[in-house]
Amino acid sequence: MKTIAVVGCSPKPERPSHYVAAYLKERGYRIIPVNPGHKEILGEKCYPNLSEIPEAVDVVEVFRRPEEVLPIIKDAVRVKAKALWLQDAITHPEGEGLARQAGLLVVSDDCMMRRHARMHPGG
Repeated sequence: MKTIAVVGCSPKPERPSHYVAAYLKERGYRIIPVNPGHKEILGEKCYPNLSEIPEAVDVVEVFRRPEEVLPIIKDAVRVKAKALWLQDAITHPEGEGLARQAGLLVVSDDCMMRRHARMHPGG
């Protein structure tokens, strides 16, 4: 899974949604920022929502508050993503159940950058 839509991606380098996406991009992943307030982040065209992305998405990585994720999860199912990743402190049992029922791999309350770094020490 190499194409990651980063929902809530921030243009601010100090925000986890920016530096996690930058880390993954530097390691060869295709990053697609999703943030309705911006046209471009990390040198990539930014989309207002998952439905507007014109290519297949493997992973939907979410950086939004738990109370805001259910519509995003439903969109991830609609666009036929293969996986849903809810970053640290983000869980939504109902939405996670919907995603699993639709066949998505689901990870919640975990950091993709930290997990990748553990699995690939030194790079």
